[in-house]
Amino acid sequence: MVDNKFYVIDAHCHVYPEAIAEKAAKATGNFYGEMPYGKGTVADLIENGKKAGVDRFIVQSVATTKAQVRKINEFIAREVSENSDTLYGLGTMHPESDDIPGDFEHLKSLGLKGIKLHPDIQGFKIDDYRCLKIYELCERDGLPLLLHAGDYRYDFSNPNRLIPILKIYTGLTVIGAHFGGWSIWEDASRQLADIPNLYVDCSSSLSYIKPETATEIIKRYGTDRVLFGTDYPLHSPQNEMQILTSLGFGEEDYKKIFSQNAIKVYKL
Repeated sequence: MVDNKFYVIDAHCHVYPEAIAEKAAKATGNFYGEMPYGKGTVADLIENGKKAGVDRFIVQSVATTKAQVRKINEFIAREVSENSDTLYGLGTMHPESDDIPGDFEHLKSLGLKGIKLHPDIQGFKIDDYRCLKIYELCERDGLPLLLHAGDYRYDFSNPNRLIPILKIYTGLTVIGAHFGGWSIWEDASRQLADIPNLYVDCSSSLSYIKPETATEIIKRYGTDRVLFGTDYPLHSPQNEMQILTSLGFGEEDYKKIFSQNAIKVYKL
């Protein structure tokens, strides 16, 4: 067990039913050319996270087809209910759904704290007109939206797609995963840092970029808009925490990044 002086919420964790967890974790790893660190199960997440000094976890999974949406949301809600002292949950949606308002009300009724979308894996552009109803509903009801953002290989979630949405839906709180631009971290932060309704998390980022670059990006966004996240099962929570704490921010800044910003954004 790590002796960690901060209260820590890992705000970006993927979990799957045990029967498919290994396969799903490997598939996610393959998408990024990574060998996943963890098994992808709730039990493994909690065991490894607690050893690293993580207190709470925000868990999610994404629907690759519209038929998966409600089943996944019910799975996440069930795991949260069974581990209510440790987990918070986000729902998933899909723009091809025949009943986006119904899916939205269903996930809200399950007590989920927000919505996670992964345009690159789900196969749609952030500014696809079919997504607009999702953004409208989230803005209307104050439900935060965690978006995978950025990938040099595709044009689904890069800043050119994200910026118009942030400027149209100014009451929508968006958390841009991976510092707002996986694999295009610096460029994305320069384009996005001044947009006030955008927060970012540091998941799947710290292991790839130089410490001085990470420090610059965090300062660019401001420590009151950065959330800690590991992208479990891809990365070791202990390693991610060690990198982050080595950057030399002050104690109050780390309190914000490790938990206070997540508590504020998700109303925990």
